[in-house]
Amino acid sequence: MQLFYNENINTSTKEVVFNKDESRHIVRVLRKKEGDVLHITNGKGFLFFTKITFANDKKCISTVINYEEKSKEWNYNLHIAIAPTKNITRLEWFLEKATEIGIDEITLIICQNSERKVVKTERLEKIILSAMKQSLKFTKPKLNEPVNFSDFLNKTSNENIFIAHCEKAEKKSLKSINLNDSYTILIGPEGDFSKDEINLANSKNIVPITLGKSRLRTETAGLVAVQNVYFLNSD
Repeated sequence: MQLFYNENINTSTKEVVFNKDESRHIVRVLRKKEGDVLHITNGKGFLFFTKITFANDKKCISTVINYEEKSKEWNYNLHIAIAPTKNITRLEWFLEKATEIGIDEITLIICQNSERKVVKTERLEKIILSAMKQSLKFTKPKLNEPVNFSDFLNKTSNENIFIAHCEKAEKKSLKSINLNDSYTILIGPEGDFSKDEINLANSKNIVPITLGKSRLRTETAGLVAVQNVYFLNSD
């Protein structure tokens, strides 16, 4: 299945008009023609079946013929709050793979040891969108704008929140915790969370966790967390 994305399509939509770039891709690259079926998702759990009624490389139009509501492939809500990596391609890799596995929300947290303080999310959104379509997901992960670590902790209200840091402390593994259906996991920068940040997390009763014996890169730790939660909730 070739999956397309249109955030504005909904159950009352009758016709979809593709922009010039999308129309060129559909007609010239994919060689679609009038009468061909296109599959479109709005990233909100719906799959729309549409038929091309006007195939032009400057303005392709398709008519909605049916739709299905698609349940997520995972039965939990996962939020990863991760420090952006100095090498942005490593963060892009994490976003791509996490989307393929299954994730609901990502927040970029700016920490005291962060080597990258500014992130442009426009390209990151494209990475997520491409991974969602490639892996045939119908729910698009939410990417939040960067926020200071302490501000994030002060605003979050999720009781099931964990922090993965490298300091010596009593830590739990995710499999040893009586988990519910909603998770927030904090992943620090290359230089780890600072002692002040760890103390702040402790003061808010955020549970320290281990992701294994190896010292992991930021993006690897994020993906290990995503994968652990996925396996712990698999039948």
